[in-house]
Amino acid sequence: MIEIIAISGSLRAASTNSALVTALAANAPAGCRVQVYDGLGRLPIFNPDDEGERTPPEAAKLIEMITRADGFIVSCPEYAHGVPGGMKNALDWLVSRDAAVGKPAMLVHASPRSLYARAALAEVMRTMSFAMYEETALEIALLGKKPAEVEAILADPANRRAMRGAIEAFVGFIGGR
Repeated sequence: MIEIIAISGSLRAASTNSALVTALAANAPAGCRVQVYDGLGRLPIFNPDDEGERTPPEAAKLIEMITRADGFIVSCPEYAHGVPGGMKNALDWLVSRDAAVGKPAMLVHASPRSLYARAALAEVMRTMSFAMYEETALEIALLGKKPAEVEAILADPANRRAMRGAIEAFVGFIGGR
């Protein structure tokens, strides 16, 4: 069983990025499980003095989840042409650990307008030594949609196939490493 951790870089209750990672989990192909990490808002601000034995429980949970996973999927909004602080903070907790080194990772997108954040996030993750899968980009335009519209878009058979196909391609990347 391939285990993938997915995270939304948004804390909004009606986040389209959170809806997308939840839909990815629901559309995972056979032989693959996508688990959504939902503790982004509970992570304390990264402080190198709090590493090792002093690592806070929520940070330790994230580190352990990423370490054990076969792959990592991120769906992240763009704020002021950058990566939201909460998402960057989560990555900062992984910097001095081996969790990211060589870990297959894929970015998925709920907005066609997040170009600056995509580039910044990919650069940060490559710098951390994630093995970025960039062959097949999954983008489902959910920006500005109401929750009922988001639900309908994500339930559309074509979008469900696209999500399943993106995960299958990512699983192939994981297995080919």
